[in-house]
Amino acid sequence: MIIGLTGGIGSGKSTVSKLFEILGYAVFYSDDVAKEVYFDQVVKRQVVELLGPESYVSDLLLNKSFISSRIFSDTILLHRLNAIIHPAVKERMMQFVADNKHKHVVKESALLFEARLDKEVDKIVVVAAEEEIVIERVMKRDGANREDVIKRIKSQMPPEEKIRRADFVIYNNEQQLLITQVLEVHRRLFL
Repeated sequence: MIIGLTGGIGSGKSTVSKLFEILGYAVFYSDDVAKEVYFDQVVKRQVVELLGPESYVSDLLLNKSFISSRIFSDTILLHRLNAIIHPAVKERMMQFVADNKHKHVVKESALLFEARLDKEVDKIVVVAAEEEIVIERVMKRDGANREDVIKRIKSQMPPEEKIRRADFVIYNNEQQLLITQVLEVHRRLFL
């Protein structure tokens, strides 16, 4: 079984993914793999052609602030970049599933719906949090300013739409225990 795990920026996807890992699931961290594929030579060439050489600080370091400033204010550019990155991530996901064929797999992806990856999973879990909590988390985590965080939030599918399309919702609102919610989803997945 492949479970898609998604949610907006700062919702707590990574924390929930770690809890699934503790329960014995193999977790594919799409966002981390996406960062790795930027350094694949073919992908790197395409990114430089699309956004410019300023996209890379060095052979080992991505210029995240430059890329963010370009794509979060230009949806066409964002879609073109995703068309480069997503196929490379998908290829690695297929290999991950093959390598973990005796385990249930969680595919953690911020853009599960936006990249139309929801058709490639059996069940969907959405991690949701109130917008103000998300803004504070991301500002603290990334050292970003409020305006930039809001732009990033607005570039993703609204959380209400993700929730509507989910099989399960985990609320990371600092009022409900995550562990209890993850255990309940785990139990219900195998009823």
